[in-house]
Amino acid sequence: MLGETGVQLVRGLAPLGAFALGLALERLAPHAALRPAWRTNLGLWALDAVVMTVVCGTCGWAVAEWARTAGIGALNAIHAPVGLGVVGTILALDAVAYVWHRANHGLQLLWRFHGVHHADADFHVSTALRFHPGELLLALPVRLAAILALGAPPLAVVAFEAVFGVANVLVHGNFDLPRRLERGLAFVFVTPALHRRHHAADWRDLGSNFGTIFNLWDRVGRTLRADTSAARFATGIPGAEASRSRSLAAMLLAPLRGSTARP
Repeated sequence: MLGETGVQLVRGLAPLGAFALGLALERLAPHAALRPAWRTNLGLWALDAVVMTVVCGTCGWAVAEWARTAGIGALNAIHAPVGLGVVGTILALDAVAYVWHRANHGLQLLWRFHGVHHADADFHVSTALRFHPGELLLALPVRLAAILALGAPPLAVVAFEAVFGVANVLVHGNFDLPRRLERGLAFVFVTPALHRRHHAADWRDLGSNFGTIFNLWDRVGRTLRADTSAARFATGIPGAEASRSRSLAAMLLAPLRGSTARP
């Protein structure tokens, strides 16, 4: 059984490996010439890592372990086998992430924080690291409640966090995929082209393609907008000052100043 150290290693190393892969792909097949906001994006990532380690640490895994011991949650109630538990957890938590993502766009309070992520005008793998700590703290009780209600096995929670972390990095990649590969992947998964459309500097596009791992939820929610690597458009918040600001301090203060607020 994984201990806390093992959980932290899996959660950290999987996205790190995806980040290295994403950077390599961006050099091999770049989509556009960019000037990534490295200081801001890495600064937010470092701050997020400290805040979430202090506040939560391995709390997702711990809640799942407690639910397993207490027999709480749907999967524990039916004594689901390991395979079903892992697959069911990944699907269910990805669906919860989709719903929560839509809420972050639909509710002004949540958007003030989530807008920091979209304020990056240069869509790049480092954009995957660009989240306001307030957004992560607001999402935490939603994720823990979902784990508890589902009765997600601890191993499945770790698997989801690893897969979700990898997907989150790669869908923000500034790289083009071969046409056939992209078309095949887009039947099931979120591709960089699909997620790039979600970051377009157009309010209509910002209301599409909310998925992270599977695009099934966008299909069900009728928010899927097909796209390919061939498309070219600007990214960022439409006409917002935040899209032009690249400083860490500006992004941390953005929710309070309302610089990421929707019109």
